Parts: sequence; structure tokens; C-alpha cells
Amino acid sequence: MDSALSDPHNGSAEAGGTANGTTRPPSTPEGIALAYGSLLLMALLPIFFGALRSVRCARGKNASDMPETITSRDAARFPIIASCTLLGLYLFFKVYFPNKSYTGSVLKTWKTQKSKKGKTAVIQNPTTRDNHRFPLEIFSQEYINLLLSMYFFVLGILALSHTISPFMNKFFPANFPNRQYQLLFTQGSGENKEEIINYEFDAKDLVCLGLSSIVGVWYLLRKHWIANNLFGLAFSLNGVELLHLNNVSTGCILLGGLFIYDVFWVFGTNVMVTVAKSFEAPIKLVFPQDLLEKGLEADNFAMLGLGDIVIPGIFIALLLRFDISLKKNTHTYFYTSFAAYIFGLGLTIFIMHIFKHAQPALLYLVPACIGFPVLVALAKGEVTEMFSYESSAEILPHTPRLTHFPTVSGSPASLADSMQQKLAGPRRRRPQNPSAIYEESNPKDAAAVTEGSKEGTEASASKGLEKKEK
Repeated sequence: MDSALSDPHNGSAEAGGTANGTTRPPSTPEGIALAYGSLLLMALLPIFFGALRSVRCARGKNASDMPETITSRDAARFPIIASCTLLGLYLFFKVYFPNKSYTGSVLKTWKTQKSKKGKTAVIQNPTTRDNHRFPLEIFSQEYINLLLSMYFFVLGILALSHTISPFMNKFFPANFPNRQYQLLFTQGSGENKEEIINYEFDAKDLVCLGLSSIVGVWYLLRKHWIANNLFGLAFSLNGVELLHLNNVSTGCILLGGLFIYDVFWVFGTNVMVTVAKSFEAPIKLVFPQDLLEKGLEADNFAMLGLGDIVIPGIFIALLLRFDISLKKNTHTYFYTSFAAYIFGLGLTIFIMHIFKHAQPALLYLVPACIGFPVLVALAKGEVTEMFSYESSAEILPHTPRLTHFPTVSGSPASLADSMQQKLAGPRRRRPQNPSAIYEESNPKDAAAVTEGSKEGTEASASKGLEKKEK
């Protein structure tokens, strides 16, 4: 949920500050324009293609690719969970770990005391040095970031493989041996068996995983900003594709709550900016402002958090599905919200550049992405249709639904025969005699059943004659 701002990445400082004793040259206007324009373009790509793929995902037949629906209850709790997570990360990085310069001062004091008392002097407080160095040696920030890098290494490979899979299918030859595989992990046995993982894939997916692994190793070893952006784009596109809001009201609740969340943690405290700079993971898109001067080794970055892409993106994808549900062959609300996102993010970058301060992007994105489509709905008289639309209640083409149950009276054999006639369509079958079925399965009792049925028939016939005579 980080906003676009100048990021002192890889040990460098803010523009005009110092880094390792050297002063960073200010970024050129061309470099700044290139960086912000690239961030804007990278933010638009996963929203546009993720929204299109969200429609295909809702109509897909693969159970492993089914979307995760966000309800109003989930939307209300999400800002609280995000705030607790953000604050926990901040305390983890800033409070639990002492600063390296502080540890250095402790070591310097210990050496000074030793030198003043001579070679044979006894160290007065030998535990001070160990107590301050223990957290850094065992649970240092570098080790934690390495653990997080391994975690995002696995997630990034899976996300990038899922992203490039539709494009890579076009390059495989027709005679490619595409074998099918299934990864099944269950718990329990018999009737209590429960599926934990049921993932189906083929040989083409394995090729995509191999290519994605190359990018993952590159990111793990170098932490290069291009590898970071490839993972970040994959995370964003998968988020827009697979996270679905069930209705527009839920989207307003989610965006409204995160609007307050973003403004508070950026303007009220330095928590979000600190975590964004300390957290070495592909949770943000970055682009160097000094690319024209230093090339691919540039280190003065502007950045945009993935939350500022995914959260408005899933709302824009919902409006695209709403456009399709209207069956008017127009995508008015989708294009309106997409243009609103461009306006909101452009306004964020402009104000940040003017005031030279980090800006909460959702402060400008949320009013634009909600306000513009609502104004269009008011002008077209479709506000009721917009807020009554339920994405989860769509009847998709691949999902057969039983609208009514057949009312068939008679024996079980006649019921089964009528169901077969329903499934077979116009093709009719000759009804079978229940007594013949029973006679084939139980020949010994067939005579008794036949006599009983005859007596019942004669009795019903005699009752009918008596009624007629009366």
C-alpha cells in the first residue's frame, strides 16, 4: 500500500542527501519524467489485462483457477488486519533490531576502556558487547530479508508462471508432447479424506515454471530492480485476476477503509515509508530516476506500492464484469474507471513532485475510481442496477443449474425411466413392467407378487363397479 515516492534503495540516500559519505547528484527532469511515466505505465498494464482475465477466470472450468470472492465482512476487516501487519513489521525492523551504528559505538567504548587500562587490565563488562551483538548475529535484518526473499522467490515463480502461461502457449508447436500431471495432497482416509492441494498442470506449465525460475534466481542473487518489477507485475496481475469483489457496495467499503488506512499511515506516522524502505521484497514497483546517467546500475528509485495497483484494480475489474452483465456491448464503466485511475495516479505524482513529500496514492485514487463511475451511472439512470449487481450470482455458461425438479409419480422404475427420457431428449423408450423387473431379480417370489397384484387389481375394479351402480 506504499505510495509513489523517492526511494533510497540499495543503501543510497534521499535526493540531495548523502550515501556512504558521498552526495548524490540531483535527478534530471528527463529522468524524473521517465521514472514516473514508467511507473504509471507499469501500473496500468496489470489492471487492464488482469480485468480482462478476471472475466475469463469467472467463466473458466479449472477449479484451481477459480477466483477468491471478497465479501463485505472481509472488506471491513481488511484495513484492520493490514494495519496490524504494517505496525508489526515496523516494530520488528525498528525496535527489536538495534541499529548497526549503536552496536559500533558499544564496541568502540569497550575497546577504549581496554586501551586506557593497559594490556593486563581486566575487562569490566564483557557481557555488554555480547548482549548487543547477539540479536544482530542471529536475527539480523539481513537474515530476515533473506528468509522473506526465499518466501517471495517461491511465490514469484508461481505467479510469473501463471502470468506468462497464456502467452507461451502460442509458441509451442502443435506436436509438442503435452503430458498432464496432477499434484494431490490429502489428509485422513476413507470417508474422512480431505483434499489439501489438488493442482493440475501439464508439460507446458513446467516449461513456464523453468523460465520463471531463471528470473527468480536472478532476483534472489542480485535483487535487481528489473527482476523485482517482473515479480511485482505478476503479483499485481494475479491479484486483479483472482480476487473478485462480490458487489459494488463491498468495493466501496474496501476502498473507503483503505483510504483512511493509507492516509493515516503515510501522513500521521513514518511507519509505511520506513517499512517500504526496510522491507526487501517485490511488494512495490520501482524505476530509477537516474537511468539516463547510470544505465541499468542506477540506484535512485521512485516506487509505487502494489496495493495501490491491486485494490483499485479489483474494483475496475468488477465494473468490467458489470458492463458485460448489462449485455449492451459497451464497456462504459470499465473505461470510465480506468481513465479515473490514470487521473488519480497522475495527480498523486504531480502533488508529490510539487511538495517533495511521500503521498498516499489511495487518497486520490479512491475518490476518482468511485466517483467517476457513480457520476456516469447517475447520468445514465443505472445507479440501482450498479449497486444491485452481484458478481457471485452470475449464471456462467459452463455451470449447469437445475431450475426445477421433475414431478413424476409411480414406481421407482417409472421415475428412472422418465429421467432417462428427459436426458435423451426427443428419443423415447418403452416403459418396463415393474413385475418383470422384480421377476428377473427374485424368481421364487414372482408368483406371489403376481397373485397379489391381480387381487389388488380385481379389488379396485370391483370398487369402481360398485360406485358406478350407486
